[in-house]
Amino acid sequence: MPSPLAPIEIALKRLPHGAGLPVPAYATAHAAGMDVVSAEDVTLPPRGRHAIATGFAMAIPQGYEIQVRPRSGLALKHGISLPNTPGTIDADYRGELKIILINHGDEPFTVARGDRIAQLVAAPVQIATFAEVDELDDTVRGAGGFGSTGVAT
Repeated sequence: MPSPLAPIEIALKRLPHGAGLPVPAYATAHAAGMDVVSAEDVTLPPRGRHAIATGFAMAIPQGYEIQVRPRSGLALKHGISLPNTPGTIDADYRGELKIILINHGDEPFTVARGDRIAQLVAAPVQIATFAEVDELDDTVRGAGGFGSTGVAT
């Protein structure tokens, strides 16, 4: 079995309203995402959204991003998700991490300070450039758009 990649270190600055809250952490030995908790009490009405404070800022190493992903239990049981999933936190952002939650359910949903609200996944970033050309190479799919590969002809 190949050995896992070495962990990266992410500097974390706790903000005053984040006092006493746990830092993002892996719940199990093989978890891909770190649980992050709310630093505030919020009630999301049905179809409502809110940028929930986490109580910390961070400095992600250059060449990495933090992806913000929904928690599957909240999605299944309550219809709570992220409207821009996965969200990206760039390495040069130094403000407070806020998690945008949306309530797709039919009932108000209350988030209490300290509740787990999302997962954070550290990921390398591949930088790309664009080369403008007159023609593109041909493929079997060609210009077939949304859903075109799943349709029998």
